[in-house]
Amino acid sequence: MTFPTRRFLILGLDGGTFDLLDPLMDAGDLPFLKSMARSGVRAPLMSVYPAKTIPAWYSLATGQDPGQLGIYGFTEPSGGPGQSKLVQTFRPAEAMWDYLSRLGVKVGVLNFPLRAAYPLHGFFVPGMFSEHPSTYPADLGAELDGDLATALPPELPVHRESDRAEWLATATSNVRRRARSSAALIARHRPDFLFGLFRETDRVEHQYWSELHRPVDEIPEDLRAFWRAVDAACAEVDRAFRAAGGPAVTLVVSDHGHGEIQSDFFTNRWLAEEGLLVFREGGDVGGRNLLARMILWTQRRGLGRLLARPVADLLRKGQAEGLGQLLSGAASFEEMAERIDWRRTVAYSYPVPEGIYLNRRNPAVTPATEAEIVGRIRARLESYPEAQIEVFDPAHLYAGRNFRRAPALLIRVDGMRTEPRMDFSYPHPLIRDRPQFFYGCGNHRMNGILIGAGDGVTPGPDDGPLSLLDIAPTVLEGMGAAVSPAMRGRSFGRRLGLPA
Repeated sequence: MTFPTRRFLILGLDGGTFDLLDPLMDAGDLPFLKSMARSGVRAPLMSVYPAKTIPAWYSLATGQDPGQLGIYGFTEPSGGPGQSKLVQTFRPAEAMWDYLSRLGVKVGVLNFPLRAAYPLHGFFVPGMFSEHPSTYPADLGAELDGDLATALPPELPVHRESDRAEWLATATSNVRRRARSSAALIARHRPDFLFGLFRETDRVEHQYWSELHRPVDEIPEDLRAFWRAVDAACAEVDRAFRAAGGPAVTLVVSDHGHGEIQSDFFTNRWLAEEGLLVFREGGDVGGRNLLARMILWTQRRGLGRLLARPVADLLRKGQAEGLGQLLSGAASFEEMAERIDWRRTVAYSYPVPEGIYLNRRNPAVTPATEAEIVGRIRARLESYPEAQIEVFDPAHLYAGRNFRRAPALLIRVDGMRTEPRMDFSYPHPLIRDRPQFFYGCGNHRMNGILIGAGDGVTPGPDDGPLSLLDIAPTVLEGMGAAVSPAMRGRSFGRRLGLPA
C-alpha cells in the first residue's frame, strides 16, 4: 500500500453551526458548502466541555480530551489567587499532523491557535496569540509577504458598534486573504495534509448572533456577504488542494456551535452570597454597582440605548478609563483578588469561568474536608432557584486524569444560554436583562459541524452526532496510518465510505 492512501484537507470554521449554515445554504448563499453536504456526509460534531476555542481545537488535533491534555480554557492558574497565564500552547500531546510528519507525510498547518511554530515536515503558520507569529520555516512569513504577495491578515480588533462597517469589512477581507495565502502555500509546497482555520466566523457570531439568527431575508446584507466570502474561501482552498493531485477528502469542521446568550451568571458573586468567598472588611466596594445599574436602566429606554452604545465603545477603547473607575471602581477578578480574605475564602471561580476552584490557602480546606466541601457546593448550585445549573466532576467528565490545573467542579447554566462570568461587574449573581450591545449577543454551544466529501466518500443522510475527538483517528485511518491508543476518539471512516 502506498502511503498516504489519500490526502486530507481540514477546514475549520470557528463556531460553525448548522443552525446558521442550513438556512444560508437553502437561500443559495453557501453553494460550496451545500454541494459538499449533498455529495458527502454531514453530522453534528459535539464539542468538549468547556466548549472553548483552546481546549476544543486541541482536542480535535490530538484526539484527547481536556482531562488528558490538562487544558480547560484559555488560561490556567499561575502563582497565587488572581494570577493566571495563557495555557502553555506547546504541544501538550502529539497532534495528528505531528504523527503524520514523523511518518514522512508533508503537512501544512495554518492559523492554529499556538504561540510559535515548531519544526515538522512541511510548514506551520500559528495564529491567534500574536500579530506577527513565528513560522516554520522561519522565512515563511517573508515568502508570503514577498514573491507570493499574499500577506497574512492580522487578528480582528476589539469590536465597537460604532465601527460596524469597517469591522465587518475587515473580517470579510481577512477571510479572503487567508484563502489566498492558503492556496499560494498549497501550490508551492504541495502538502498531503492541511489544516486551515477561519477564526473570524466565531468573532462575527459573538457580536451579531441576534441578526444572524433571523429569517434569512431579514439578515443584513453585510452579514450575508461575510458568509458568502467564507464559502468562497473554502472553495478556493479546496480547489488548490485538489489541484495538487491524488485522491483527496475535505472535512469542514467547527470546534463548537453557537447560539443566543440570554443571561449572565456571576459565579463569584454567588459564592460571596453563599459565604464561600469572603472579602476583607470593607473590601467589597468595587463592584460596578452604579455603572451596572445605569447600563441596565438605559438599555430599556430608547434615548438611553442610543447614549449607552457610544459610552460602551469608549470604555472598550480605554478612552474613558477615569470615568469607568470613578463610576465603578475595580471589577475584574484580578483587581478584586487583593480585597479577598484568602484565609477564610473556601472557593472561587478563576481563571476558567465555568470552573469552581477550592482555595488551598484556607486552613479549613484540606484533603480530608475536600469531598464534603465539593458536595456542599454542588448541592447549593443544583438547588439554585433562578437558573438551571448542571454541575460536573472533571473525574466523571473526562477519560484523562491530568487535573493539576483543573477546577474542582465545572458548571453549565441554562443549557449554555446563560454565560458564567468571573468578574464583579454587577451587584447580583444573575442578570437576566443583560446589556447585549456591551458584551455581544452570541455564545458557544456544544453542537458543532462536520461536512465531509471527496474521493471515496459516498453521499448519505444526516447522521447522528460525532465527537471532536473522532476527527484525528479518522484522518489517520483514512490516510493509512495507525491510530494512537492514547486517542479517546474513534474513527468514523466507514461512515465516510472510506476503507481502513
